[in-house]
Parts: sequence; C-alpha cells; structure tokens
Amino acid sequence: MRHFDLHCDTLYRAVTENRDLLSNDFHISLRHKACFDKWAQCFAVWIPDDITLFEARELFKKAVRRLNADAPQNSFEIYSGKGFDGRYTAILTVEGGRIIGDDLQNIRRLAEDKVKMLTLTWNGDNQIACGADTENDTGLTDFGRAAVRELERNNIIVDVSHLSDKSFFDTAEATQKPFVASHSNSRAVCSHRRNLTDEQFKLIRDRGGIIGLNFYREFLSCGKAGIKDIIKHCEHFLALGGENTVALGSDFDGCEIPHDICGITDVPKIYNEFLRLNYSETLLNKIFWLNAVNFFETFDNN
Repeated sequence: MRHFDLHCDTLYRAVTENRDLLSNDFHISLRHKACFDKWAQCFAVWIPDDITLFEARELFKKAVRRLNADAPQNSFEIYSGKGFDGRYTAILTVEGGRIIGDDLQNIRRLAEDKVKMLTLTWNGDNQIACGADTENDTGLTDFGRAAVRELERNNIIVDVSHLSDKSFFDTAEATQKPFVASHSNSRAVCSHRRNLTDEQFKLIRDRGGIIGLNFYREFLSCGKAGIKDIIKHCEHFLALGGENTVALGSDFDGCEIPHDICGITDVPKIYNEFLRLNYSETLLNKIFWLNAVNFFETFDNN
C-alpha cells in the first residue's frame, strides 16, 4: 500500500530527546519504511507556545539538521516541490507560526529551508491569529493577513489546524490558494474545539483543500477510542462529499493514540479494516495517498 501522512511530531521528539529518526522507539521510525510501497511523511517542527523566539529558532535549526542528516541516509528524499516519484519522501513542516516573529522576511527563510506547510498557531494566541484555546477570539491579526499572503507567495501551504473558529474563517477569507487542516477531525462526530465543523470542512472542500484524519484519542471519541472511530470521522466527511478531500494526519508522536494501534506499523491494519468494511481500493488509495499527492502537486504548480 501507499501512505501519505500530513502530520507527526516525531522530528520534534527526536531533537528534544536527542534521538534520531531511525533508532528510536517512537510511533514513527524510518526503519519501518518497508511497510509501504511508497511513503510520504510530513515531519512537523512543533513550536510550543511557552518558549522564546530565540529558543524557537534554535529548535528549528536543530530539527532541520536532524532531518537533513537522517532522511537521505535512509533513502528518503527531502521534498522540494518536484513531485513524489521517489519511493520515500520526507516533507518539512512547522507547527506554530510564532517562529516568524514580527518579520515577514523570516517566511522566505523558512522556504529556503524547504518548509512546505505552516500551522498558523498552536493552541494559544500569537502575532498571527488566535488558537483553539483562546479566551478572546479576535481572529486573524493585520500582521496575520500579511503573513498568509507572504506564505502563499513563498509556496508554503497554510495549515488551519489549531486555529480558533474566527481565525479559521478570517484565514479562509485572506487566502488565495487552497489550504489544509493537516490533523483535524469532525466536530459533529466528536465535539472538541480542535475539530472541524461541517461548515469549515465544506469550505476546505470547496476551495480544493484537504484534511488529515487525526488519531488523537480525545479528538476521536469522548470514550475509549479505536480504529472504528477513525472510520466514523472518515465516513462523516465522505458523506459531506469529501472523497477528494479526506487524507490522513496521524499526529503520531504528538498524542495518545487509540488502544488498538501502536504506531506507523499499524497503518496497514487501519487500511485493512476499511477493506473489511467494503471500502473500495480506489477510494482507499485516495484517502491514504492520492488526495494528498494531488493537493501538493496542484499547489506547487499554481
């Protein structure tokens, strides 16, 4: 099978725990690449809300060095916008726009380091927008609007996961290109503020964006979460016309995952459970691979 994952925190863990991307006991290790015929993995550099701008930049630099050292040595190409012809691809992303500081030139520097996608906030507020945990939802700032335009000019995908509701709609209004929710589920299925409303999902769908199904227990179910809950969220989005919109954004190494999966090696198990429920291989190829590939390639060519 082919697998495309829009979000994990494995790179952050590797840097902060002084491990590499191969010799670890994380949810994701590059040594498991043989599980897939093709594998494209977005590796996020998480920028916590409570660190300084200097600390954020130092963390980012270390993460870039780690990815650039580990990925090529393990047959992974670093994605630079030239398609997914290789068998294994590593894509650098950032989770937390506060790394930009108050200087839009930093966006160009991120692009030079091959950052392909940026989540505008984490859960708190920053100079760009309000996060999901905000106590005063004022939405996207004036600087945030300028940052969104600059991200698009530099061919960096805008990621709306973690945004407050007002920030989401402000961002939709400010963007010219399609955007993504890299790791967000359905709020209609599980009523968590980090999940997407049906209106938000439809807007992403209609703009040509994609969403990544998140494996975090609290975003999947109010009770004990399992693979069945991932499928429930998928089915809801498909019922909203999301056949070309739904992808995967596991949040591996950044969350507590369902009781019946252990990490990347269980992705084929999830795929097989869909098959058992009579999902066609054509549709599953879209969800697990093609929707994300088509989005990235279309984005890069516009």
